[in-house]
Amino acid sequence: MFKPNSVIIYVKNIDISTDFYTKILKQNPIETYPEFAVFLLKDDFILGLQQADQITPRSPNYYGGFELSFSDVTKDKVDEIYSLWKKLNVKIELEPQMLDFGYTCVGNDPDGHRLRVCATDTSKFE
Repeated sequence: MFKPNSVIIYVKNIDISTDFYTKILKQNPIETYPEFAVFLLKDDFILGLQQADQITPRSPNYYGGFELSFSDVTKDKVDEIYSLWKKLNVKIELEPQMLDFGYTCVGNDPDGHRLRVCATDTSKFE
């Protein structure tokens, strides 16, 4: 069975993005290269950061069309992460609030990629 095991996002500045993700994930990358950094998100799943102007084949010139979702958290954890992001000056797109699918907030990384934290309410789907 085909199972994706990584997400790679293109960034304008690898150093700024690596520093940003180190702070919000509260962990260092497991590997770094001059134009690439790798973070272990969960078991066998990684987040890769790739300097956009150094990838082959060339990347598109569009940034920020991506959302990384952290949805295995509680409502209190959403508030805790939101508070951390505010202290780190993460650009907030959506303050914590209840939406149809759960309690959520959204921030942006330095390249405009969305970061959603969501305590998903699956009770109506059961």
